[in-house]
Amino acid sequence: MLRLTLITASNRQPEWVEQGTGDYAKRVRGRCTLEIKSVPLARRTASTPVERALADEGERMLALVPSDAQVVALLENGKPWSTKQLAAKLDQWMQQGAPVCFLVGGPDGLSPNCLTRAVERWSLSGLTLPHGLVRIVVAEALYRAWSLLENHPYHRG
Repeated sequence: MLRLTLITASNRQPEWVEQGTGDYAKRVRGRCTLEIKSVPLARRTASTPVERALADEGERMLALVPSDAQVVALLENGKPWSTKQLAAKLDQWMQQGAPVCFLVGGPDGLSPNCLTRAVERWSLSGLTLPHGLVRIVVAEALYRAWSLLENHPYHRG
């Protein structure tokens, strides 16, 4: 079974974000599971260097990544994937059997250590999206790719 984990650096999200991501995570079942994890943002003050905040968040995020996991960094300048491309990646990851972790950084992005650990860089859009919306879009995209592989009627495109 393939374990997918969406790991985000964020403060508490509104209930609609928790409900949306939770709903899609519950729908992914069978050969795949989707878990949503979050680490709190590092404290930011006028005297705190951005690099320190990024390093703190990155440490906490990477602590949640299993040693054998493939890591995908979500970045504005990553590579865009179509649903069919994501489904093909999901199929490949299922065959490999290693867990896959998707990292979404905080307001200043991902730490250099997170970027080094990532084997892929994925862009949802050239737009800067609100953090909660990114969580829902990633969860929905993973569910849609899963449904395509499972011949589930959700994906009709």
